Amino acid sequence: MPGISEKKRAYSARLHRYINKYSRVFVVLADNVGSKQLQQIRLALRSSGEVLFGKNTTIKKVIKDFVAVNKGHPIANILPHVTGNVGFIFTNADMKEVRTVITEHRVPAPARVGAVAPKDVFVEPGPTGCDPGQTSWFQALNIPTKINRGQIEIVSRVHLIHAGTRIAESAGALLAKLNVKPFSYGLVLTQVYDNGSCFSAAVLDISEADLMAKLAFGINTVAAVSLAVGFPTLASLPHSINNAFKALLSVATETEYSFPQAEPFKEFLKNPGAFASAAPAAAAAGGGGKPAVVEKEEEPEEEVTAGGLFDED
Repeated sequence: MPGISEKKRAYSARLHRYINKYSRVFVVLADNVGSKQLQQIRLALRSSGEVLFGKNTTIKKVIKDFVAVNKGHPIANILPHVTGNVGFIFTNADMKEVRTVITEHRVPAPARVGAVAPKDVFVEPGPTGCDPGQTSWFQALNIPTKINRGQIEIVSRVHLIHAGTRIAESAGALLAKLNVKPFSYGLVLTQVYDNGSCFSAAVLDISEADLMAKLAFGINTVAAVSLAVGFPTLASLPHSINNAFKALLSVATETEYSFPQAEPFKEFLKNPGAFASAAPAAAAAGGGGKPAVVEKEEEPEEEVTAGGLFDED
């Protein structure tokens, strides 16, 4: 008993140290994850985080004791997620990089009889390498086959195992005979704790580009509604000012009224040729030393009227 008590005190001190040291925690499920696979994940995260597992009752007791000493600490938000075969990965590194390391360490696994299938399993058409004497395996599972060149060949694709159902003995034996490992197991991220906030691991799939697109869509929507109802907001104010300037400019170009910002537009309407000739010169000046390409102006054709042929000298 003294040894057990000392072990619990060491575990408690370790968990307290991680809570004080790290601001981010991944809550992971370790179903069907072996000790060797878990050790490989520990080695991969050695420079960026710590992996900690334990009994759920012990974890909850240690966290509650920590919160009792550190009143109002947000680590208490993680307690509702301590269920099942759960563990923690403590880190201060970039969360997406740590998640990539975790998801990369998955290993293929066979279909174990009696286990719950995490996904659908299909048997693809083609040769199986089995001799004709093993046809009964396929007939028991209603898999259409034929004999081709001395071996059994599956004729069409068959949905062998449905996701969420237990794997039958015949299905598991057939997949083993075909040397098919349909599943892969690894740590599954369920929740992320970041500086006191807990959220689903699916949030990590959202990129900065997605956030900017959502923000731009929201701003555009607010601006459109504000302009439609005539209620000024920060989103619609630039558009309102722009529309007002267009209205003033249209008045200035059609009347004698003018203001400094309208003068360039009025000059352009009066003499557009001057602006057209100035454009190639400006392009040549900003061309970075490259020779400007000057288009040769076409000579205007002489206009001859019918009356000019009979004019006297």
